[in-house]
Amino acid sequence: MPAASRPRRSRSTEPATAESSPATAATPATPAESAAPARRYHHGALPDALLAAAETVLRRDGIAGLGLRAIAREAGVSHTAPKHHFGDTTGLLSSLAAVGFHRLADAMRTSAPEGADASARRNAIGRAYVHFAHENPALFGLMFRTEKIDMLHPVLGAAAAEAMRVMASIIGGAPRLPDSPPTSLSNAEAMQMTSAWGYVHGLAVLLIDHRLRGILKLAPGFDDPLALVDAALDEVRFGLELEPRD
Repeated sequence: MPAASRPRRSRSTEPATAESSPATAATPATPAESAAPARRYHHGALPDALLAAAETVLRRDGIAGLGLRAIAREAGVSHTAPKHHFGDTTGLLSSLAAVGFHRLADAMRTSAPEGADASARRNAIGRAYVHFAHENPALFGLMFRTEKIDMLHPVLGAAAAEAMRVMASIIGGAPRLPDSPPTSLSNAEAMQMTSAWGYVHGLAVLLIDHRLRGILKLAPGFDDPLALVDAALDEVRFGLELEPRD
């Protein structure tokens, strides 16, 4: 005799709730799902964003941390974006160094008002050079790391020439900045510019490398290394006056 068939269990017509239906319960987002979306930039704004990101990485991690992937990660863009816009690491770092030279030129230019006498202009430009280095030690260091940048890069070359144009006003006693970088120098002018640049650059490097604290311990009249350097710029003349020849 065939077994009696079991009655079919009727399906509930009530809608499932979160409590009664684990399949529909809300689940926490995974890290990948909760990650912030990649930032979007207008195409023309992306190079500037990458340079800003590179400067952030430079300040935080130093020159050793300046890789294309790290810069892209900081900017929140694809790791291929820096290469697309700058070619390679040298191209990007050269462009960042150019930003530094433009800022340095602006700082020196605005420090020396038109019409100031030669001595006041020389002091102002030297002080602006050193203070720029003190306030931007990582960027200043990159600007002179020839193994990391390419001085033949057009953007960097133009920026460095602009800084040289401003610096050239410290020689010759001209009442205003030259309209363009010098295309030739007399022997005397070349020696003066070399001495002046070497003087302020050396002070800047001693300052940002923290090499002056030993002197400060022996000279209590200065509050800090920057005060010592400022005093040296105001009071000491080195290499700007040529010895007369018989």
